[in-house]
Amino acid sequence: MTGNETLNREETPTRPGPRLVDRFIRVQQAFADLGGGAHGTGELAKAASLDDSTTSRILQSGVHQGVFERVGRKYRLGATAAQLGLHALAHTPSKDETTHETLEELREATAGGLVFQYMLAPFAGAQRACIDMAVGDSDLVELGMTARDILSVTRSLRTGASGRTILAYLPRPIQETVLAEPVPEEAGPGVYRDRDALLASLADIRDCGYALGYQECMPHWNSCAAPIAWGQAIMGAVLLLKPASAMPEAPPSAIQATQAAAAKISARLSHLSEPLSMIYGF
Repeated sequence: MTGNETLNREETPTRPGPRLVDRFIRVQQAFADLGGGAHGTGELAKAASLDDSTTSRILQSGVHQGVFERVGRKYRLGATAAQLGLHALAHTPSKDETTHETLEELREATAGGLVFQYMLAPFAGAQRACIDMAVGDSDLVELGMTARDILSVTRSLRTGASGRTILAYLPRPIQETVLAEPVPEEAGPGVYRDRDALLASLADIRDCGYALGYQECMPHWNSCAAPIAWGQAIMGAVLLLKPASAMPEAPPSAIQATQAAAAKISARLSHLSEPLSMIYGF
C-alpha cells in the first residue's frame, strides 16, 4: 500500500471527504448555537462536539476562505458567511404580487384591519423591517406614528406582537441580546417591561403559534401576529392592527385569518404543499 493510499480522504485538500465536510458544518453551526460575537477554539469545539485540534484546523482553513475571521485569539463568522446568507435570501419571494394579495385578503377578512408584513433585518442587528402593507387609504400620520417611531419602536423585536413573534423563534443567544436592549421610549403603555413576563410571552407564542398585543407599540391600537418561516428558520411575521375600541380582544376568526396569511407566505418561501391545517393545526 502506497503512502497516497494511506492518506485519510477527509484530510485531502482537493477532495474533502464527507466527515470533514460534516465537521466544518458543525463548527459553523456552533457559532449559531453560541450566538454573540467571537468565541474561543475550546468553546467552539465543545459546542461542535469535536476535539480542539480538529476545530483549530477547521477554523484556520475557514479564515483563509473568509468564512471565519480571527479576532485576537478568538473567531467569529466572516464576510463570506454573510454573503452566502444574502445569496440564499435573494431568491426567496418575500414580497411580490401574490404576497401582497395575501395581505389584502387578510385586511378584507378582518373588516378593514391594517395589515403589515415585517421581515427580520439581521444586517441591522436583530431587528425587523416593514416591507409591505395593506392599509387602504390610511397613512402613518393617521396611525399616530412618526418617522422616529419607525426607526425605534417598530424596529425593536422586544416591542409589539410582530416583534415578539419573530423573537420567540430566534436562538436564545440572540434573544438575550435583544432582551438587553432598552425598551424604546416611544413604546405604548402595554409594552412588556418585565423580563420574566416577556420571556413567558415568547413561550406562549411558541405554544400557540401567534401573538396578541395590547397597545404595545402605540396607545389605542391592538394587534395580532403570526410567524413567517422558511423551513425551520423564522423570517418575519404578518401583523394585523386594529383600534382597541374596535378590537378590545382579538376574536378567533381574526387570529385564524392572521395565521392563515402567514402560513400562505411561509408556504411560498418553503415551497410547501401541506394544507394550512397541518401547519397550524386548526
